[in-house]
Amino acid sequence: MKAVYLITGIQASGKSTVAQALAERLPRSAHVRGDLFRRMVVGGRAEMAPEPSPEAVRQLRLRHRLTAATCDAYFDEGFTVVAQDVVLGGHLAEMVRLVRSRPLLVVVLAPRPEAVAARERARGKDAYDAWTVELLDRTLRTGTPRLGLWLDTSDHTPEQTVGEILERAWPEAAVGRPAAPSR
Repeated sequence: MKAVYLITGIQASGKSTVAQALAERLPRSAHVRGDLFRRMVVGGRAEMAPEPSPEAVRQLRLRHRLTAATCDAYFDEGFTVVAQDVVLGGHLAEMVRLVRSRPLLVVVLAPRPEAVAARERARGKDAYDAWTVELLDRTLRTGTPRLGLWLDTSDHTPEQTVGEILERAWPEAAVGRPAAPSR
């Protein structure tokens, strides 16, 4: 049965790797990388920061709308969609409303901060500019609504995480219908 999987978590939590591996396990699937929409902005890009500018928030919301619309388009054409991006705080509930396709299965990767820091060191790139692992983790754990399936993947391989998602997502990760469009 097709669905839209939304994989979120902080940077270096394993979203890209897990989303790709999950999509590869599904028979007819598409992997939507929300960060690609951010990178499409060439001139005037405003990056998110701990104290974001209004323009940064506007661009983040645009990125989320584009991700949701792309998910819906692939879903409408018969694909199971695996979308991944950093979607934290109130933006998660907003993203759930933006994706109109159902079932929508939200999976939050929430490894311990020390596991994220170790992964960040091992991957050879620095995703943390003004942010710290601890600050983003706090935003995830205290400012993000408890929607969907939350997984502590600190001690899991990507394959183990995918296995757990496939086993648990349908009964535990489904979120409700989107709000009716406003007129």
